Amino acid sequence: MEKDHSDRIDAECRRGRGAASNSTGRFEGFQRVRVDDGWAEEPLPPFRTEVSIERPKSVVSRNSSPDLRFDQSLNPYRGCEHGCIYCYARPTHAWLGYSPGLDFETKLIARPDAAKQLETELRRKSYRVAPLALGTNTDPYQPIEGRYRITRQVLEVLEQFQNPVMIITKGTLIERDLDILSRMAAKGLAQVGISITSLQPDLSRKMEPRVPSPKRRLQMIERLSGAGVPVRVMASPVVPGLTDHELEPIMQAGRDAGAVAASYILLRLPGEVAELFQEWLEEHYPDRAAKVMNRVREMRGGQDYQSEFGQRMVGRGVFAELLKQRFQKACQRFELTKLMPDLRCDLFEPPIAQGDQLSLF
Repeated sequence: MEKDHSDRIDAECRRGRGAASNSTGRFEGFQRVRVDDGWAEEPLPPFRTEVSIERPKSVVSRNSSPDLRFDQSLNPYRGCEHGCIYCYARPTHAWLGYSPGLDFETKLIARPDAAKQLETELRRKSYRVAPLALGTNTDPYQPIEGRYRITRQVLEVLEQFQNPVMIITKGTLIERDLDILSRMAAKGLAQVGISITSLQPDLSRKMEPRVPSPKRRLQMIERLSGAGVPVRVMASPVVPGLTDHELEPIMQAGRDAGAVAASYILLRLPGEVAELFQEWLEEHYPDRAAKVMNRVREMRGGQDYQSEFGQRMVGRGVFAELLKQRFQKACQRFELTKLMPDLRCDLFEPPIAQGDQLSLF
């Protein structure tokens, strides 16, 4: 049965965006549906980036996932202008009353008080020092960071407290903060992961419309590592049938640029991401759409996605095992470690706050 594409947005209206549609979020009481009422339909205006403000009472999120090397994270922004069609964070926008489609990449939320709130949380007696991860949901260095500078302010707080930080990004704005990152890295307090999905500029532009080019991201690795910041090259996500053949070239290019470690994550399609990604495949790679999805389902127990710990990042089955073996052999060949060195937690010390009484000893 042929899929109904009536909810697709005209390509001209979404130029430079990743998603092809903007279906209503699953928690909404009413659904938006485009219908032909017989009158001449006026064209939709282009989708522009809009930013609203959120002032949360807590900014540090915690998790207990065995798949992750951190248990606390902070996200300066909700939604992401990078527009990566495969982004597993898209379904979170539905909780806000937005669509995981085009709304996710155009209706953004900034948290300008994040650094101030972080300082409050770091000063609590109940706080237990641990690496704080930035970029685990949406990119902390997406374009609006240039205006709001929230990530920069968060790093300033973390440096003052000497709290270790782990960053995952595709954004070149991270180079602006090399001064802080290099100082923290010299103390064993900072490390960065740079995600590269493909080395093919055309494919990357279609899949990640507002992300710096693969070549530019390799330059980021070079500049970070040149400043003494340990960098991990992340082949993420690996798209079976589309980018899986690039696993080794990505790892080698990252190594040549200065990365000391590597990782990979298999394509994840939770919630609405599965349909959005299939729409994207049908539009850009119709000749490969069936092959890609068949391979995805082969690695996900016959489904579009499985969320079990231990398998959600790497999949299961013959192809998943072959991918794992290829990664392990490439790590040996290119002398890349699978894990970054542990960050130091013993240097943590809250700075004297204004109004505090100094100790006599």
